[in-house]
Amino acid sequence: MIFKNIRNKFQLKLKDRVCAGNILGEALKDVIKKDEERKNCIVLGIPRGGVIIADIIGRKFSCEFGIITLRKLCAPHDKELAIGAVIGDGVTFLNEFIVKELEISHDYIEKEKLRELKEIRRRTSLYCSGNRIFADSSNITFDNKTVILADDGAATGATIIAAARWIRSTKNPRHLLIAVPIVPNDTLNRLKNEDVDHIEVITSPKFNFRSIEQYYHNFEQITDNEVIGIIDRNRR
Repeated sequence: MIFKNIRNKFQLKLKDRVCAGNILGEALKDVIKKDEERKNCIVLGIPRGGVIIADIIGRKFSCEFGIITLRKLCAPHDKELAIGAVIGDGVTFLNEFIVKELEISHDYIEKEKLRELKEIRRRTSLYCSGNRIFADSSNITFDNKTVILADDGAATGATIIAAARWIRSTKNPRHLLIAVPIVPNDTLNRLKNEDVDHIEVITSPKFNFRSIEQYYHNFEQITDNEVIGIIDRNRR
């Protein structure tokens, strides 16, 4: 893990997602050492920010690039707090501890799922037309492939856990790796309990974690057009 001996002595700040992707890509070269093994990978980005991370790793590895569309489910009075996530086919992961602690009702969760599934359908129509690589497609499997799942940060881990479980259970990858720049320590421990072969992070703060954004100098929102541009460039 990068900066393991010094990560708790100061608050690391990354320049932007491009910087984060470059660091993770170089670190993963020490995990997947052979060129032929790197080319047998597929890097999947979680829109929107994770698409930039995945794009850079994919270019460093000269491997396939794609996206996986899923959405976090937010707490009733805190849109930054994820209580779970939903995949486009309706498969849902819930953080039962948070749901129970906040006494969140089943009705609220179902309404939140429907709202986010509508957004997934919107993004799918934008991102995944034509020949764009789309992990959610039912006819795509990753047999004998190493899948690298990338995002620009994981606060509660709900989104990346949902994606990892769905990929492992439905797409049959040979290996599954997670690449995320910022993950608080308790979330990292949660990820280690998942069925993944390797987790690459840049920093994993134990204290004073408030948001992913605090670890970036530039954390501007990524637009749909930027995502589409990255997808189309990889298709070519």
